[in-house]
Amino acid sequence: MKADSNLKSILANNNFAVTAECGPPKGADPGVIRKKGAVLKDHVDSVNVTDNQTGAVRLSSMAACAILKQEGLDPVLQMVTRDRNRIALQSDVLGASSLGIRNILCLSGDHQSFGNQKEAKGVFDLDSIQFVQAVRRMRDEGRIIGGEQLSDPPRLFIGAVANPFADPFDYRVVRLAKKVAAGAEFIQTQCIYNLKRFAEWMRQVRERGLDKKVFILGGVTPLKSVRMAEYMSRQVAGMDVPDGIINRMRGVDPKDQRREGIRIAVETVGALKEMEGVHGVHIMAIEWEDVVPQIVEEAGLYPRPRTSEE
Repeated sequence: MKADSNLKSILANNNFAVTAECGPPKGADPGVIRKKGAVLKDHVDSVNVTDNQTGAVRLSSMAACAILKQEGLDPVLQMVTRDRNRIALQSDVLGASSLGIRNILCLSGDHQSFGNQKEAKGVFDLDSIQFVQAVRRMRDEGRIIGGEQLSDPPRLFIGAVANPFADPFDYRVVRLAKKVAAGAEFIQTQCIYNLKRFAEWMRQVRERGLDKKVFILGGVTPLKSVRMAEYMSRQVAGMDVPDGIINRMRGVDPKDQRREGIRIAVETVGALKEMEGVHGVHIMAIEWEDVVPQIVEEAGLYPRPRTSEE
């Protein structure tokens, strides 16, 4: 078992990191996760496992991470505060560490009204910033909320998310600063289509010196069709898909739109590689994991560097 997070090692060695996202199935078959892991393995440094995304019931992120760990990957456990109070959150942090999971991404989570359990009660005992702070204290001080000492602290590389495109724009970097102050060590952003706006956000990040305090991974989601682009632009809160991107997809024959979406993703990765303060990319190919190796290769990010712990 590795002593540390592969993602942490990649970033600490000043390599441009590549992570990807893996959505668990709406069922109990571990083979689904193993198949997705096999597709992503060797092309990414770590794999995020979503935590009942969109408020829909799925195989647990913890179980899926444990399966990926068995398959030789470095999983990132996503954990939302929507479904757990502080007791359950801290318990699961300890459980993840005991299973050899070495990365955690702390989120509030999509509201349950978006999913298939609209009557479920949201917990939100802690917000995402308080959760980051709690995990950092558990790891660094060996204490849970309230100050009680742990017998064995968890060993986790702590991440959070950022959305440079939500309103008000000027508050975006302020919120990032709060997450960094709470103890976040890496950040994965909302998927990027508006590179101009993202570049302005990064300018503000650098102005505050935050790029020296936290590793920033830009989010990239390949578009499958113009309908997907239009839906994300109009229906997904906090998403910024410029008309230029939509028109570019519209101008391509429907049978070639997936190829064009991949081309846009590769171009976005290329732009992020050249942007000061960006330390990597997080590829979120929604139920399209098999395209990730192609994007990584075409973007010139393959083969991936090996760490001393491999």
